[in-house]
Amino acid sequence: MGAASIGNIIRGTRGHLSSIIDSVSQWLGSGGRDDVPISLDSCPSTPIGSLRSVSGATMAATSTADDPYYSMEIGDTRLTVLKRYQNLRVIGSGAQGIVCAAHDVIRNEAVAIKKLSRPFQNVTHAKRAYREFKLMNLVHHKNIIGLLNAFTPQRSLRDFNDLYIVMELMDANLCQVINMDLDHERLSYLLYQMLCGIRHLHAAGIIHRDLKPSNIVVKSDCTLKILDFGLARSACESFMMTPYVVTRYYRAPEVILGMGYVANVDIWSIGCIFGELVKGRVLFPGTDHIDQWTKIVEQLGTPSRQFLERLQATVRNYVENRPQYRPTSFETLFPDTMFPQPAENNRLTASAAQARDLLSRMLVVDPNDRISVDEALRHPYVNVWFDETEVFAPPPEQYNNEVDKKEHTVEEWKTLIYSEIAQYERLHDVYGNSTSRS
Repeated sequence: MGAASIGNIIRGTRGHLSSIIDSVSQWLGSGGRDDVPISLDSCPSTPIGSLRSVSGATMAATSTADDPYYSMEIGDTRLTVLKRYQNLRVIGSGAQGIVCAAHDVIRNEAVAIKKLSRPFQNVTHAKRAYREFKLMNLVHHKNIIGLLNAFTPQRSLRDFNDLYIVMELMDANLCQVINMDLDHERLSYLLYQMLCGIRHLHAAGIIHRDLKPSNIVVKSDCTLKILDFGLARSACESFMMTPYVVTRYYRAPEVILGMGYVANVDIWSIGCIFGELVKGRVLFPGTDHIDQWTKIVEQLGTPSRQFLERLQATVRNYVENRPQYRPTSFETLFPDTMFPQPAENNRLTASAAQARDLLSRMLVVDPNDRISVDEALRHPYVNVWFDETEVFAPPPEQYNNEVDKKEHTVEEWKTLIYSEIAQYERLHDVYGNSTSRS
């Protein structure tokens, strides 16, 4: 098949894919693009449309004529935002903050505004806030959520307490797509975009570390974007890292066992998400890190002696004294009946066998044997979408992790973040030319 024919197939399929997002919006009972919760900690148990009316979400706005900001109370949360952002409505909340949909009157577009929750409550929160802002400001790719603006209403370091991040507004996250019975065209295209976004992060030396369905969002034109970089870390850091960095269900074996990790830890998480899209449920629903390990080996089998020898002695002793499991075949874990039947008008070659093969290469306990991002992008299940301008988009500058590697107090993190925000304001039209900060 020639390149022109492939291009026509892809363009036609991408247009056809938008119908699934329309179905998502109808299924959720939402009004469309402005109802996705950008920063929920996990998949919500209620439809997204129900988040539009948060209990006690009454607004009382206050402002003065010469102030570029106005304040309002939404429930028990006080928001102070730029006047360019109007018609705020809560669309999500979680441990990391509250997110509102808004209308940017300067650019005449819908946006999402995230107020980070208590960014200076402790060192962990402050470090996460610093990373999230720095990385969003650094990375630009069609499959990574875009930073549109950032600001703080406080005018001095002494008063600095609130950080707001303005992002693209999306239509749904993968939590709302999981039970939609996607066909191979849709599955493979969504997976391709996840891999493109993660490859771009890895090119900047960044490991995401917290991939999960609620951190992956889609638009009605079927563009997929990855978000939430508060736990991201430089790929060149080689010291042992805490196992509590990835939401448990998507946590790779090497993280659970405290082995440290490299970039393909994100591939495990993508494999878990891919498998969840196929099965319609979480693959490894562990109740704690021990149960998480058990859930994994019950299905994938106890790892090899070579793998166990790389564990710390105490961890190896524990694993060796657990019940031993033989791996279940992927044909049993993901039988053909779980996959969509080939449609008569299916113009791609994607199949259940190909999807299963890719899953078997992603969900590998030993990271040394796990497929890489580049290898996954060349896999037959997704490579029909391969576009060099997307896969090999100009890489961002390497993330400088010198600040991350040092220990800082909360006040020191606060100073660093304020400096970053001040620099951002100097370089960007934060106020939309409507006013300037005195």
